[in-house]
Amino acid sequence: MKTWSSRGLLLAVGIFFISCSQQTEDLSKSNVLFILVDDLGWRDLSFMGSPWFETPNIDRLSKQGMVFTNAYAGASNCAPSRASLMTGLATPRHGIYTVSPSARGDKRTRRLIPVTNTKFINDDQPTIGDLFKRNGYVTGTFGKWHIGADPTKQGFDLNIGGGKNGNPGKGGYFSPYNIPNIEDGPEGEYLPDRLTDEAINFLKLNKDNRFYAHLPYYTVHTPLMGKQHLVEKYLSKPNILSKKQAIYAAMVEALDHNIGRLIKALEDFDLDKNTVVIFTSDNGGIAAISPQTPLRAGKGSYFEGGIRVPLIVKWPGITKSGTTNSSPTVNLDFFPTFSEMLENTHSEDIDGTSLGPLLNGKDPVNRSLIWHFPIYLEEYDGVKDQSLDPLFRTRPGSVIRSGNWKLHHYYEKDEVFLYNLKDDPGETTDLSSKYPELTESLFLELEAWLSETNAPLPSEVNLEYDESFELSRIQELLTKDTTTNSIQ
Repeated sequence: MKTWSSRGLLLAVGIFFISCSQQTEDLSKSNVLFILVDDLGWRDLSFMGSPWFETPNIDRLSKQGMVFTNAYAGASNCAPSRASLMTGLATPRHGIYTVSPSARGDKRTRRLIPVTNTKFINDDQPTIGDLFKRNGYVTGTFGKWHIGADPTKQGFDLNIGGGKNGNPGKGGYFSPYNIPNIEDGPEGEYLPDRLTDEAINFLKLNKDNRFYAHLPYYTVHTPLMGKQHLVEKYLSKPNILSKKQAIYAAMVEALDHNIGRLIKALEDFDLDKNTVVIFTSDNGGIAAISPQTPLRAGKGSYFEGGIRVPLIVKWPGITKSGTTNSSPTVNLDFFPTFSEMLENTHSEDIDGTSLGPLLNGKDPVNRSLIWHFPIYLEEYDGVKDQSLDPLFRTRPGSVIRSGNWKLHHYYEKDEVFLYNLKDDPGETTDLSSKYPELTESLFLELEAWLSETNAPLPSEVNLEYDESFELSRIQELLTKDTTTNSIQ
């Protein structure tokens, strides 16, 4: 049995509907299409300023809904972010910090023993799927799951292509496939096309029902595999940075084409007026493939490029077309938002906050956003990762954003860095010594939250750590040539 309230009930009703016009349909009857892209960076869409990629259909969607420019993932890589999205819980509450194991990278370069990582959420942990299913919705998921073995035991009536795996495997973007719970299509069928076909069929079959359609594409996660004619198109562009980026661009354009198909299907089935469409990514993009400038770093890092993501919400009768919202949000917010929409109760342990007021154009709630990552995540491409050092995208630490200020605390050396995101979105200038009182205030707020959530802290010294080896490896990567812009 699913547990809906472990420490008391918090009634969440009514607020979401206050600003609705009288002619607006009861939002509890709205369908939801939730599109979750894998590893799509904050800047990897043309409406977000990308100079490389063509995304006319997603651009069109952005003009139909509300764009959030300071939207965040609950974590900087796949599994923990998806767990937080589906449960509304911060990482200390579900215990998933990375893709197992947590001790990644060369053991001689890790000063601490990282905390033990949990691989999947429990089947009895309520998910967004459970929330909708409990309220009479038909629920379907089409694509990457990665937070359990079987989505049909975690709130979904239908599962196509989801399981334990975190990527489609070698050669896996073209049929025959390497993922579970999907039948092979014709040889050479492209996986994003197939998942979109399945989702559109679900929409068609349930056009007279209330539905929650969850479309977590495997794309644009590695292995990089695009349709050849699109790859050639981008290789011919003079501003493309590398062959990898050309393939990545081809994947982004194929994604965009399928978003266009979904939008058209909603219109064809007369569902566009009563279906909420949400488009976002599970974490930042890989900086070495697609730089997120002006943001620093990418997937796996808790600098902005690793956790800030694109977000569009089109909510008929609620969001105004073509609007932009700069309020910080995090993907933990969707669970309480949907709970409020459905006039449900949920546990007070939920860490997200309903987006209802923001979607209705109201002033944002003043709150801090906090991330905890007591683990290691090895480098992807050394210096190009733009992290603290070229050995790791993530070293154990925690981060808090409050207003325009962001504080990082790293445990190995008890280091603290303070950045003003308004003036320095690239997090290049540490201001902790210039603003000691602010630094202490944010640090204490972070510490209080860690205590409240019973967050595990890495404290055990790694006896296999070798400082001289670590320094030599850092120097080796720093001197490696990383400046070439040629197609390779």
